[in-house]
Amino acid sequence: MNQSPNLSLNKLTAPLVENLVANAESLRLTTSILDDGTRIIDAGINTKGGIEAGRLIAEICMGGLGVVRLRASTNFNNWSWHLDVHSSNPVLACLASQYAGWSLNHGKGKEAFNALGSGPARTLGSSEPLFDELGYRDEADYACIVIEVDKIPPVEVTTKIAEMCRISNEKLTVVLTPTSSLAGTVQIVSRVLETSLHKAHELHFPLEKIIDGAGSAPLCPPSNDFLTAMSRTNDAILFAGQIQLFVEANDEDTKELANSLPSSASKDYGKPFGEIFKDVEYDFYKIDPMLFSPARVAVSSLLTGHTFHAGKIDLNLLEKSFSQ
Repeated sequence: MNQSPNLSLNKLTAPLVENLVANAESLRLTTSILDDGTRIIDAGINTKGGIEAGRLIAEICMGGLGVVRLRASTNFNNWSWHLDVHSSNPVLACLASQYAGWSLNHGKGKEAFNALGSGPARTLGSSEPLFDELGYRDEADYACIVIEVDKIPPVEVTTKIAEMCRISNEKLTVVLTPTSSLAGTVQIVSRVLETSLHKAHELHFPLEKIIDGAGSAPLCPPSNDFLTAMSRTNDAILFAGQIQLFVEANDEDTKELANSLPSSASKDYGKPFGEIFKDVEYDFYKIDPMLFSPARVAVSSLLTGHTFHAGKIDLNLLEKSFSQ
């Protein structure tokens, strides 16, 4: 598929990144420059960050092609605040940019740095095979990458990112969002739509047929414990995330996609993510990859006007996860 070759996600995102920097103090962010010239935006390591910072970072993760909003609802008992996500170009926004697919590693042992990068810099420098399928590569002389970590990356990592993006380090911005931070919580839960796009891709549904999409998931409370924080952000989507996709497909294919998308279709569904992770001895590769998807889905055919629904909201499991 060929995805808008003239559309530059890094250029679309640049004003959003500069807004973070210009309003760093009010957003409780800090900025710094590494020895190699890379600009760092800290959203929760040595500073507080917050919900609004996380919302803005989530839009950066989507390459400037998505909108994220905070909303109150009375439908989820104790957890009334939700994050609503929408993109009219969901394949590029979610898969080319927001998906954390760029593996960043340096060193060994306790000093090792291992993380996954998301954001529009992926479209410049990542060697993921996914981009061959998308038929999209950006062209820009500046880039931004978002990394979910609790420590500042070594210059060896940032220098490598700049080299692979074919830009100078002075043109690279790295945004850091620890899982246990408020900003990190928001930007992770805002991936509710992205999880459905990623699963559709894993199910081999033709991506060019996905035209538009929206999603929503409850904002979970953060935790100082990494495993608990990771579990809650995943569970917000697995147990209470909702999405609607609009596809150019016949009813048979639309219904099949809807029935396959929900998290409850996975064999590993049924308990908080932290418990699942512990049961597999903390090995992600032992978890069914089909688990990572929203709880309830609606998929509408633009060819027939029919909508197919599948999945369920599980408030009991949500409460169990958020209250642990």
